[in-house]
Amino acid sequence: MFDGTTETFEKIWRYPTLEIIATQGDKIIIENQDQPDSKGNINLVSGRADKGDDILEEAKRELLEETGCQSDNWNLFMKHKISAKILHDICYFVARDCKKIQEPNLDAGEKIETKLVTFDEFLLLTDEPNFWVAPQFVNLMLRARFDEKKKEELRKIIFGG
Repeated sequence: MFDGTTETFEKIWRYPTLEIIATQGDKIIIENQDQPDSKGNINLVSGRADKGDDILEEAKRELLEETGCQSDNWNLFMKHKISAKILHDICYFVARDCKKIQEPNLDAGEKIETKLVTFDEFLLLTDEPNFWVAPQFVNLMLRARFDEKKKEELRKIIFGG
């Protein structure tokens, strides 16, 4: 401590969360998802990096499992932590030009339906109380929604150009 005394601080560790903005043409894949402990959620393609150390490979696995899609055009564009007390990275990938190569392979704890939305519809998800992404990402979306320069910056991150 600053006064020379000693204290114990506890932290918890969690596998990294992977959030994937997956595109098909000029649309973004969104999931309507139910899990045993929560129903009616709207999500990005997402999951945990709990099968290995390579977060990109884990993101590719999640995309394939949940959507049946693959992409050859990946970019990690944002990474943040939840708090100082929880050792937990959230990594945001963009997977452009996704192609469906198989049916989704969901585990027993997931019911997922995918749908395609436009970029503007994507930004409007910030109004949805069941849109489950971290506040840091919602803030980025809100800035893009109300600032044309930020909107074009985010559009370029997602769709390239």
